[in-house]
Amino acid sequence: MAKLLFKLRGVPDDESQDVRELLTAHDIDYYETSAGNWGISMPGIWLKDETQLDQAKALIERYQQERYTRERDKYEQAVREGRQRTLMDAIKEAPLRFVIYVAIIVLVAYVSISPFLSLWE
Repeated sequence: MAKLLFKLRGVPDDESQDVRELLTAHDIDYYETSAGNWGISMPGIWLKDETQLDQAKALIERYQQERYTRERDKYEQAVREGRQRTLMDAIKEAPLRFVIYVAIIVLVAYVSISPFLSLWE
């Protein structure tokens, strides 16, 4: 019976491709399901042979630890070099959009809270 090995919902394309290559390189037999036409099915990588489950999980765990370390190092280097985008960068790029979003947030908060404020009167 097939076993779900790796859920693909929300996984970047490069990571899912790396997992496929990792499984293929270690001769682990798998198949893949998509989210379907409406996007409600479970996209994932499934093992055909349950006996390979422990080996496959160990490989993916090691890969994810390496990926985490690699991506964290990239992020920290970008912060040190000043290349990491900040909130102030986003505000400077589109100040009008920022003001509109803040106004919408304030409006939604006011509409949500105003019925309760009238109870105090």
